[in-house]
Amino acid sequence: MALHFTRSELEGRQKRLQEEVTRLGLSGLLIFRQESMYWLTGYDTSGYSQFQCLWFGVTGDMVLLTRSADIRQARLTSTVDDVRVWVDQHGTNPAETLFGAIRDRFKFGSRIGVEYGATTLNTQRGKLVDAAFAKDANLEDASELISALRLIKSPAELVYVREAGRIADQAWRNGLAKCVPGNSESDILAELYGTVLKAGGDPAAGRFVCGAGDNALQCRYFTGKGTIGEIDQVTVEFAAAYRHYHVVLMRTALVGQASATQRRMHAAAVEALAACQQRLKRGFTFGDLFDAHAEVLDRHGFQHARLNACGYSLGTSYPPTWMEWPMAYAGNPVPIAPGMVIFLHMILLDSEARLAMSLGETFIVTDEAPERLSALDHFLPLMR
Repeated sequence: MALHFTRSELEGRQKRLQEEVTRLGLSGLLIFRQESMYWLTGYDTSGYSQFQCLWFGVTGDMVLLTRSADIRQARLTSTVDDVRVWVDQHGTNPAETLFGAIRDRFKFGSRIGVEYGATTLNTQRGKLVDAAFAKDANLEDASELISALRLIKSPAELVYVREAGRIADQAWRNGLAKCVPGNSESDILAELYGTVLKAGGDPAAGRFVCGAGDNALQCRYFTGKGTIGEIDQVTVEFAAAYRHYHVVLMRTALVGQASATQRRMHAAAVEALAACQQRLKRGFTFGDLFDAHAEVLDRHGFQHARLNACGYSLGTSYPPTWMEWPMAYAGNPVPIAPGMVIFLHMILLDSEARLAMSLGETFIVTDEAPERLSALDHFLPLMR
């Protein structure tokens, strides 16, 4: 069995969830997020693109409903014993199959939590679930229940997080070596992807970003790769994943020369990241992180170029994104606590000047100073 955690570790997580379900007065939870299933049982698949659900009852009982293609996946990667199948055929309603599979596990009129905020549970499928349970149970949004439990990483999880950090640093070094005039953005991306996979890592939950010239102002993946010029700017954002635990790095490298404005932008980003680090500890919130970042960048005259968020939690993630709840934006009251893994990004995108600058890396919150997951310096990368 391809379990990446001990059974006692997984049972401890299940116990914590059982306590939360009991505290909330729920009869159970309909789990649709693949991240939640992996964290809770080890179940590892890409089959969540289709309808699948893990029932978790208030007594700790579990039933996984999936498709025939994932039966063996569940047997080999998870601790779930009761695996049911809904059949792919015209007219099949998997939500009705789910209801039938667990109807004897809750009383009429029970309150049941649902992970509505899940990639697999799109609006169409969500309506099917609502209709299937409408007469027998009261469904409630519990999208953040497991997400909140996953925020604090165990020592076993942090082992994988640190390995992802080591791989990310190596990938950046290899990718930066390809950041030279005449090379394609694809040459950098190929090094990043190749390094992560060769090191035993996983494909990340999101697509890597690499843009030169005006493309450096795009902080999302885009198609159509450009060529690095003699004098250029190149923005790179990527994640190394190990056992699905992600560590993200972000940098803007300059090619040929650095203007005075670009140096000011970089200095502001370094100062802003340092200010955020000072608040990566108990007593502060995710909103406080944003405030620290905004105060520095605004003071340096870059309010027009900064974004409305400056980071987010990281953990086990599956496509389409490695971004986890919660995010660092104005007023977010979620408190910071030891054991959290947080990516902070200082991003400046000046559309009028057509200049970009970014600096981002991942930290583990501790009882002392935050633990950097990168050994890279913060000097402005200048390639010639």
